[in-house]
Amino acid sequence: MNTTESSPALRETRSVCCYCGTGCGVIIEHEGDRIVGVRGDRTHPANFGRLCTKGSTLHLTTGAAGRARHPEMRDARGAARRRVGWDLALDTAAGRFADVIRRHGPDAVAFYVSGQLLTEDYYVFNKLARALVGTNNIDSNSRLCMSSAVAGYKATLGADSVPCSYEDLAAADHLLIAGSNTAWAHPIVFRRIEDAKKANPALTITVVDPRRTETAEFADLHLQIAPGSDLLLYNAMLHVLLWEDLVDRDFIRDHTGGFDALRSQLAECSPGNVAAACGVPAERIAEAARRFGQSRAALSLWCQGLNQSHHGTANSAALIHLHLATGQIGRPGAGPFSLTGQPNAMGGREVGAMANLLPGHRELANPAHRAELAAAWGVPSLPERPGLTAVELFEALGDGRVKAVWIACTNPAHSLPDQARVHEALRAAEFVVVQEAYADTETAAFADLLLPAASWGEKTGTVTNSERRVSRLVAAVPAPGEARPDWAIAADFARRLQRRLAGEGDAAGGGFDWADEAAVFAEHVALSAGRDCDMSGLSHALLDACGPQQWPFPAGATGGTARLFADGVFPTGDGRARFAPVAFPVRHALLPEAVDARRPLVLLTGRLRDQWHGMSRTGKVPLLWGHTPRAEVALNPVDLLRRGLQVGKLVRLAGRRGEVVLPLASDDSVAPGQAWLPMHWGAGTLAQAGANALTVPLSDPVSKQPALKQAAVSIAPYVPGWQAAWVAIARDAGQAAHWRSALQPLLAGFDHASISLAGRERIVFQLRLAHAAPADDAVLQEIDQLLGCDAAQAPLAFADARRGVVKRARVEDGQVLALRFAGEVAAVDWLLPLMVSGEPLGMLRPWLFAPLAVPPTGLGAADGAAGRIVCSCHGISAGAIEAALASGASLGEVQDKLKCGTSCGSCLPALRRMAASAQTACAGSAS
Repeated sequence: MNTTESSPALRETRSVCCYCGTGCGVIIEHEGDRIVGVRGDRTHPANFGRLCTKGSTLHLTTGAAGRARHPEMRDARGAARRRVGWDLALDTAAGRFADVIRRHGPDAVAFYVSGQLLTEDYYVFNKLARALVGTNNIDSNSRLCMSSAVAGYKATLGADSVPCSYEDLAAADHLLIAGSNTAWAHPIVFRRIEDAKKANPALTITVVDPRRTETAEFADLHLQIAPGSDLLLYNAMLHVLLWEDLVDRDFIRDHTGGFDALRSQLAECSPGNVAAACGVPAERIAEAARRFGQSRAALSLWCQGLNQSHHGTANSAALIHLHLATGQIGRPGAGPFSLTGQPNAMGGREVGAMANLLPGHRELANPAHRAELAAAWGVPSLPERPGLTAVELFEALGDGRVKAVWIACTNPAHSLPDQARVHEALRAAEFVVVQEAYADTETAAFADLLLPAASWGEKTGTVTNSERRVSRLVAAVPAPGEARPDWAIAADFARRLQRRLAGEGDAAGGGFDWADEAAVFAEHVALSAGRDCDMSGLSHALLDACGPQQWPFPAGATGGTARLFADGVFPTGDGRARFAPVAFPVRHALLPEAVDARRPLVLLTGRLRDQWHGMSRTGKVPLLWGHTPRAEVALNPVDLLRRGLQVGKLVRLAGRRGEVVLPLASDDSVAPGQAWLPMHWGAGTLAQAGANALTVPLSDPVSKQPALKQAAVSIAPYVPGWQAAWVAIARDAGQAAHWRSALQPLLAGFDHASISLAGRERIVFQLRLAHAAPADDAVLQEIDQLLGCDAAQAPLAFADARRGVVKRARVEDGQVLALRFAGEVAAVDWLLPLMVSGEPLGMLRPWLFAPLAVPPTGLGAADGAAGRIVCSCHGISAGAIEAALASGASLGEVQDKLKCGTSCGSCLPALRRMAASAQTACAGSAS
C-alpha cells in the first residue's frame, strides 16, 4: 500500500521528489486536504531516506501560492483572461486546433511538454500528437538537458540505455565527473559519492569543469578546462590510453566496431597539441587518462556541462569512447552514467515524447517502427516528416509556420535561449494554450487559454529516474480548485478534437478512453515488449507490491536489471558497440560564439544548490533563498581588480541578443575571463529575462540541444540615476506570491529590478529597483499601496525633496513590518536582518532613516544574523560558522554546537571548505 494511517488525523503516502532526476523516494504527511510534512523514504533504493534542501522543504511549496485554480480564457488577443468552465475551455481549444489543422495542415500545430510530467501524462500527449493530429511536432523541455546524452548513447551503444546504477558508485575505484556540479545539482548522488570515498579512501575522483565548484574541490584532480573544450580533452585522454597501451584490445576486438577509423583521427589530439586550447597542462591531461585507464573499475558521471553544447553529442560520445576502449562497461563500478536533470526526463524518452523519437525506443525514420506503432494505435499510418525540436518549434511559431501551440508543465518564456525571440514568437502565435499548475510563470502571461493542472502530491502515476528505476506516485491530496491531472486534460481534449476532426481521414485516430492512470501505463509498457527498454512486466499493481524497479523488466521477470551489457552484446545490428568518430581538429570553434574586443568575457550558466529551474516552486520558500539571497553575476577577483569593478554594485552584462543589469559578486571558483550567472532568475523576478536573454540559440546538429552554457558578453558599471527598495513582511506565502504576480508587469519598465524572499518563520518580501530617472509617481503609489508602504499604512516618514529622497516605514509593537526607501537605499541591507529575525527596533529607531550603509556601532543585529546562509535546514549563516571556527573549534564541534550539516547534508562541502580555510588561516597566523 502507498497510503497508511499514522494517527487518527495524519496520513502518510509514498511518493517521489519532483525536482532532479535522482528520483528520491519521499513520504508525504497529510491531514485532510493539506500536505503538512515530508521526509525521505528509507525503503527507496535511490536515496534510502536522504533528501536535499529542496526535497526536504517540498511540503512548504504545496499551498495555494501562485496556483492556477480555474480555466481562464481570453476573448480576444490583448484582452484580460476571464474564468470559464472546463467544457467551454476544451471545446474552444478543440475548435481552434481543428480550424488550424483544416486550414494549414497538422504540422501547423505543436505540443511542447516537460520532463516534469508523469510517464502517463507524456504518453497521452504523444499519442494525441502523432495518432490523432498526425504531426511529429511534439517535443519536450528534456531537449534542453538530455538530448545530447541520448544521441551519444545511441551513436555508441546502439540505444538510449543508461548502463549503470547508483550502486556502482560504491563499487568504483575511479570516478570521472564531467560537466556536473553534482554537489549542487544532484546532492543525494553526491552523498553517495562521499560515502564511497569514506568507505574506500583509495577511490580517486577527477572532475572536469570550467569552474572550481564544490564538486571540484572534493576531487583528487580538477581539470579546470576552457569552456567548450570537452571534446578535445577526452580525445586527448584516449590518445594517452592508446599511446601507453592502457586499452583493452580484446574488448575492442570482440565487442566494438569503428575503432580504427577513430584512431586515425586522434593523431593531432595529443595532450601537448590540445593543452593550450583546453587551458590545462599536458601532464595533467595525461594524469587524468592514466587514472582512468589504470583503474579496476571506472565510472563516469556527466550532465549539462557536456550536453548543453553545440557539439554535445560528440562530447557524450567521446566520453563513452573511454569506456569502450578500456572495457569499462557492463560490470560493477564501471560505465558511462549520464545524470538526468529532471524527475522524468527518462520517462519521456521511454514513451518517445520528443520530436525525433517514438515509444519503446523506436526510430521515427524507420518505416517498420512507424507501421508497428500505427497498428498498435489503430491508425492507418503515422507521420513520416520529422517534428520540430524545441528551438525550431519556437522559431516556426515566430515566422508563422506553426499557428497554435499547446505548452504543458514547462516555462519556455524563461528556459529557452534568446528570450527576446521566444517572447516575440508567443506574441505572434494565433493561439497559445498553457497547461500549468502555476499561474504566475512567465509563460502563463502569454496564454490565450490557461488550464489548471494538478501538481506534486496531487497526481498518480510513474516516473523513471537516472538509473532506469520506475517509481510510483500516489496522490496524497486533491488538487486545488478545478485543477485536473495532466493526462486527463490531454485525453479529454483528444476526445473533443477527435469529434471535430471526424471524417478528416488519417487524422481521426482513436483510443483515448482510459479508465485511469493504470490503464495508460499498461498500454505504454505493452509497446516496450521485446525492445531494449522492455517494461512489459511492470504494472501499477506490481510497483505497489514490490516497490521501484529498474528496466529491462520483461513479462515474467521477478526483478529488475541493475546493469546493462554485462555480456558484451549491444542493441545494434551486429551486437557490437560503435566508436563514433567526429572530425574535430584543434582549430575548430570551441564556443558557440566567439569572444572579441567588444564582448571579451565567456558567460557560463548553471544551477544553484537550493533553487530549481524557474523557481515557480522553490522560489516561494523563503529559506531556500538564504544560500543565494539575490540574483547576481559573479567574476573572478582578478577581473574585478583589472576592470575596476566593485562587489555589490550594479553592472550591465550585455551580449548580442540582450542585456541584464544585476549586482556584482566576487567568486574565485570562476576563472579569469569568465562570468557566472545562474539560470533560475527570469522575467518573473527581474527587469530582464535573466541568463537566457543572453544565451545562444545555436544547437547541436545531431541532438538539436541548444548551447545554453556559454555566450560572449561584455560587462560595465551601471550607475543609476535613481534607486528604490521595498521590504515587507508577508502574512503567508500566498500574499508573497500575489505581490510578485502583481509586480511582474511593472518590472520591465526599469533598468534593474529584483524580487526576492528572505526569512524562515516569517516571509520577508524584497523589491529593488534602479533606473536612469525616478519612476513615475503613479507607479510608486501602486507599489506602495500593494506592499503597505503608502502614507496611510506607513505613517513614519522622511523626505528630502532636494535630493529626491523619500523613506517610509510601518512599525508596530516595536517591529518593522514594511519599509520603502527611494533615492537612498544603503540602510536596507542592515535593516533586513532585523525584519527577518523579528528583532525589536529598539535603540535603532532614531537611526531608521539615517543614510548609513552599516548600523551604528554597538547597535547591530544579533550575532550571526547577517550574511549568506550556508545551512538552509537550520538557518546557519556563514558568519556564525566562521566565528565558531575562528575560536579554534573543529568542524565536528561546530556541527555539534550549531547543527549545521546534520540534516540533509547539502552544506557539507561548503563546511569542509570553510574548515580548511580556517585551518590554513590559523597555521598562517601561528607562523
